[in-house]
Amino acid sequence: MIEHFQAGKFLVILGIIIIVIGLIVYFFGNNLHWFGNLPGDIKIEKENFKFYFPITTMVILSVLLSVIIKIIHRFF
Repeated sequence: MIEHFQAGKFLVILGIIIIVIGLIVYFFGNNLHWFGNLPGDIKIEKENFKFYFPITTMVILSVLLSVIIKIIHRFF
């Protein structure tokens, strides 16, 4: 069972992470146009149909989030 103190600490850390991601997108959004268009991302565009499945982007995000979570876990 999660104690109230731990849940509060988790929510504060989650909020800080969301704010940092928002600031990165706000200030560097124009420089991140390559993100989501990496080799390995599947794009199918036809006349009346569009399909997009960003496999490579999801793998990179998963690795980055895993590293960040492990770093945070070590400090707390």
